[in-house]
Amino acid sequence: MAEAAIEGTCEARFARVREAFAQNFARASETGASLAVTLDGRMVVDLWGGWADKARTRPWTRDTIVNVYSTTKGLTAICAHRLAAEGRLDFDAPAALYWPEFAAGGKESITVRQLLNHRAGLPAIRKPLRPEDLYDWSLMTAALAEQEPWWEPGSRHGYHAITFGYLVGEVVRRITGETVGGYFRDEIARPLGIDAHIGLDARHDERVAQMIGAPPPAPGEFNLFAEAAKHPESITARTFMNPLVLSMAIVNSRRWRGAEIPAANGHTNARALARLYGALARGGEIDRVRVMGARQLSACCEEESFGRDEVLMISTRFSTGFMLSQPGEELGPNPRTFGHPGAGGSLGFADLDAKIGFGYAMNRMGGAILLDPRAKALIAAVYESL
Repeated sequence: MAEAAIEGTCEARFARVREAFAQNFARASETGASLAVTLDGRMVVDLWGGWADKARTRPWTRDTIVNVYSTTKGLTAICAHRLAAEGRLDFDAPAALYWPEFAAGGKESITVRQLLNHRAGLPAIRKPLRPEDLYDWSLMTAALAEQEPWWEPGSRHGYHAITFGYLVGEVVRRITGETVGGYFRDEIARPLGIDAHIGLDARHDERVAQMIGAPPPAPGEFNLFAEAAKHPESITARTFMNPLVLSMAIVNSRRWRGAEIPAANGHTNARALARLYGALARGGEIDRVRVMGARQLSACCEEESFGRDEVLMISTRFSTGFMLSQPGEELGPNPRTFGHPGAGGSLGFADLDAKIGFGYAMNRMGGAILLDPRAKALIAAVYESL
């Protein structure tokens, strides 16, 4: 089998990062991937390599994009923070102020903030859903408007793996008149010149890398989905299996790519993630394009949920829309750091102290629930290089 060719640019100071990226391929844990890092807005690492398909017949190129699962949540959260910066969205207002139908089922007091920090008690829908329902925005938002919370809102937190996108996205839609994908494209992606999409036009399909499923867990290793399958009526099972979302047949389909599922189906590459988070890392602005203000950036770093996650059954830590560092799952060594990983391994984050923007995207899924070992090795190499 031919060795993966690593292409792109890397400043000499960050040679260790290139080595770590190449080592992920050498250890056979990588099929195709891209990695990018900005420092105070300057792209200092922009690498890609490997293959865009399981058969290893199609090289991963400079412009390859890939589904990044929950890394998409960061893009959606940025839309909400931008609206807050413009004075159009109040995080502490009831979500029903913007979306009146949402008040049903005892949800009249749930705030927009609770939608963003996973404390709303709406990680799953109780009534049975078909896989194709994921693509029906009106159906999904109506089901969430009817749904009663699984716990008293604000009392606990649990990862809203798929519902996050419909909940926050519908608030964005009610305020702007645009879908969250359209708003993100017009207000953020195009002004920044980044190749990032929530809802992908078919003309881009030839550039999309094929997602490849994770290997089976080692004997005795904790498997969230196996545990959930034992209790099909549990919150965890309902979150990930009603309907099933972690299916390679689904995620590699045109229907998935074309829909707007703002918690899970963003398509992008590392370069776009690093530039976007790089803009946030240097105060929210780059090349005279302002993404959000200082007040919102501060909120992105502030802990709002921490401890046992009712869905993931491990410890998680969130701000308003972003995942934060916690022991063993650090986004670098600095305290003012925030971002979001995606199932399988992708990751984007900003470090306001070091002015670092980080992006990593891949097509071979790993089995970690939060940060993938490949991403952890790359993060370590970045900070060793500073």
